[in-house]
Order: sequence, then structure tokens, then C-alpha cells
Amino acid sequence: MEHLAEYHGEISKKRAEEILGEAGRDGSYLIRDSERLPNSYCACVLCGEWVYTYRVFKQKDGYWTIETAPGTKERFFRKVSNLISAFKIPDQGIICPLLYPVNKPKHQQQHKD
Repeated sequence: MEHLAEYHGEISKKRAEEILGEAGRDGSYLIRDSERLPNSYCACVLCGEWVYTYRVFKQKDGYWTIETAPGTKERFFRKVSNLISAFKIPDQGIICPLLYPVNKPKHQQQHKD
């Protein structure tokens, strides 16, 4: 997850809402660590001046999945980047497509060589 520019790490839900509010356009999103569930993440997306949060999980078999609206078929992805790409398309079980990544400021990003 750390290699994604839109991954903000351990920020609060409130801080995510502030960052996305500053971005100001529907489809802006970021990923952060879940505050409640260890080893899980949250995809936060701005839509209609509200921020919607969807939990993202890495399964024991290494596949990634995201919580979606009830009745939406659960999908699994080999890479988190594939999951994000799939949810850039409308009507995938989340309120708004993931269109505009809001990247963590470069001075806060950690690069692993």
C-alpha cells in the first residue's frame, strides 16, 4: 500500500474529510489506515460535499477486496492498484467512481528502494 501516492497512512477520518473537502471535486479520493480494524484500510471518496468511506482488505490469500453496497458481488484483485482501477468505472457498488487521487504531500511520502 505504501507505494501508492494516494495512501496517507495513519490519518483520522476527520483529517481525510478535511483533505478531500479542500480538493473539492466529486470523485476525489485517498486511502488511509483504518482507525478501528487493524491491517485494513479505508478508501475515502468525495461525492456531493460528503465523504464516503469504504473498507479495503487484504485477504489471507493475498487478494484485495473492498466493501461495497449490499447486493453488489464481491470482487477480488491481485493488486490494490487493480482494485483502484476497477473502481474508477461508475456503478461498481460505491457512491462515486475513484477519479481524482489526492496524493500525500511529497515531503511526507516514504520511498522504499
